[in-house]
Amino acid sequence: MHEKTVELMLQRYEKALSVRREFEELYDEIFEYCLPQRQGFKNYSAGQRRDDKIFDETAVVGIQEFASRLQAGLTPNFARWADFVTGSEVPENERDDVNNSLDDVTEYVFEILQTSNFAQEIHECFIDLALGTAVLCVMEGDAVNPVRFQSIPLPHVVLDTGPDGKVDHVYRERMIKNEDILVSYPKAELSPNILERISNYPQASTKILEISCKLYDDINEEKYSYMIIDMADKKMIMQETYKGVGANPFIAFRWSKASGEIYGRGPAINALSAIKTCNLTIELILENAQMAISGIYQIDDDGVINVDTINLVPGTVIPKAPNTQGLQPVRAAGSFDVANLILNDMRNNIKRALYNDMLGDPNKTPASATEVAERMADLSRKIGSAFGRLQAEMVQPVLQRVIYILKKQGRIEMPTVNGREVKIRSVSPLAQAQSNQDIVSLNRFLQTVGNTFGPEMLNILISSEQTAVYLAKKFGIPDSLIRDLDERQEIVRMAQQMQMQQQQMIPPQEGEEPDATALGG
Repeated sequence: MHEKTVELMLQRYEKALSVRREFEELYDEIFEYCLPQRQGFKNYSAGQRRDDKIFDETAVVGIQEFASRLQAGLTPNFARWADFVTGSEVPENERDDVNNSLDDVTEYVFEILQTSNFAQEIHECFIDLALGTAVLCVMEGDAVNPVRFQSIPLPHVVLDTGPDGKVDHVYRERMIKNEDILVSYPKAELSPNILERISNYPQASTKILEISCKLYDDINEEKYSYMIIDMADKKMIMQETYKGVGANPFIAFRWSKASGEIYGRGPAINALSAIKTCNLTIELILENAQMAISGIYQIDDDGVINVDTINLVPGTVIPKAPNTQGLQPVRAAGSFDVANLILNDMRNNIKRALYNDMLGDPNKTPASATEVAERMADLSRKIGSAFGRLQAEMVQPVLQRVIYILKKQGRIEMPTVNGREVKIRSVSPLAQAQSNQDIVSLNRFLQTVGNTFGPEMLNILISSEQTAVYLAKKFGIPDSLIRDLDERQEIVRMAQQMQMQQQQMIPPQEGEEPDATALGG
């Protein structure tokens, strides 16, 4: 049974690998011009220089800034960038209590994230996202760090999609020391050949293929098969089935993608032409500068000056024949002004493609918080489609996976994060920028109605209490800080009673009949 499964999975793996090869040339160009510190699909030896094609660092620095700003806008460090809230299946009268309990879970989850290596690894993923595709592995940790994250380099990953167009097969190629196989996979069932390799060649490496594939035999429950194949013997050494939302340990997400393609296309691909033009322009400028500095000379072939022995150093006396010009410098060709004009244009195109022109100069203090908010809102509008894809392919799966692991370890108890019982509400700066547009629309509506029809119409049309709750959610205020419905109703009832009592204590004016209720009549 295992042998047949291995054969089928390897066939599908080879087919998916052939699809990835169609993208390798494109991605390698990005690695060469933008990410020289990373190993691409080409074979490089350790320590080998890979920056021989880089003459301009705009793209190299730009991708780092792109990743940092995307992280600050989507998953900022030491901040809550999402909330767990009640889903549509929870009754209205129970939502306040459930939200309060979920708020405690949210606090615990983000404590786990902040003490883990999530920030470091997600930054590496955002750098890969500049190419278009990133993969994050989320596994169980130990007693100190319950959840462990690892960014998987793109050359080590092969992806495949299912019938719904979503990534449902992830193949991870891994070279691992023989002595580390049992440590990495303690549940593995090792064959005599593997045990012999571990015993005789502990420092040697073995190619391992990790596979996570979605099972479709039950439409009512998510199921994933996790397999480990020893590529030397083509033998399966481990197979497990995980059930539930968040069971998949590999999270693949893309910036954008063309219809019919599996791998994503990132902003660096859009800027590739400008990046190559920038590098070529700088290379030509340096060649021209070298000629301008060292000079090019022409001489009359008069039999006096020997070009093979002449040494052009200060103080040199060069003989010349009578009636000849001797040694004459040749003016260097090219225009530095035109080159700089092209260079500045291309650099601006690169920054615009990587969205690094949105937040101004990072070395200068922003004029105000309003300016930063406006720029963040502008950035949110420009990357709206990518933001929606990242919410669906990265933010929600990461949190679902963390919840899955923590529930499995018995650290938390909560319903399934499936959108019906519990849903994820993003409160990141980019999400907040989009919510600000709703706040602006509400304020404009209130002002228009108030100015046109008067405040009486607002009192009739708008519930002040519900409006305040709506604004609190849009501002990302935790549910634990908002009184539940029963408390709010009790406060309103007590306020009404106090108002009635105060009215009863006011003595009647001359000519007015006393209130019978106040007199006890």
